[in-house]
Amino acid sequence: MISAQAWSDAQCLWDFQQMHHKPRPCSVAIGLGSHDLGVADVTVDLYRRGLVPLIVFTGATSRTTRDQMPRGEAEHYRERALDLGVPADVILVEPHARNTGENIRFSRDLLAECGVSVSSVLLVSKPYEERRAYATARKLWPEAEFISASAPVTLAEYVDSIHDPRLVLDMLVGAQQRLLIYPQQGFMVSLQVPRPVTEAYERLCDAGFTSRLVPGS
Repeated sequence: MISAQAWSDAQCLWDFQQMHHKPRPCSVAIGLGSHDLGVADVTVDLYRRGLVPLIVFTGATSRTTRDQMPRGEAEHYRERALDLGVPADVILVEPHARNTGENIRFSRDLLAECGVSVSSVLLVSKPYEERRAYATARKLWPEAEFISASAPVTLAEYVDSIHDPRLVLDMLVGAQQRLLIYPQQGFMVSLQVPRPVTEAYERLCDAGFTSRLVPGS
């Protein structure tokens, strides 16, 4: 059972992790690979709305995705986009990245190799990783402007779609930990974290939602 306090703390982290940016036209959309095909769906919607002329899907596999996405996260995203009617020639696939930093760096390098000039990026992620992805992108690609985007769903709706409440809370805690420790390690820019968010994170750690924490931190 997940306690009422844990759900309240998870809601606090969920609300904080979202950047609340308004999508607008950008040079490219980058869909960050994960277990969640909803990222591909949001990226396709942005393309259909005419906000980007080009899509990059980035991601290899992880322990969370190797069974359900054996061909790699980016390739499964690409297949989803094709099924939804996106032309193949507007999709680039970056199949090697294994973390958010590599997602950004490898996508940047792929676009440069393809001769694509990029001034702004619609950065599409899972809802609870918007802030982490944004902070990473700002650090690794400072010359580009980033607009965060994700599926417009509530925490309860997202948990229902994933069918694994504990995984979602573990991932929320992991995303928050990285916001706290990665700026000191040079992996992302530092963003202010309100005290109530840190306290919610600490309570969830104490409650055992720790499977996605960086070890030894």
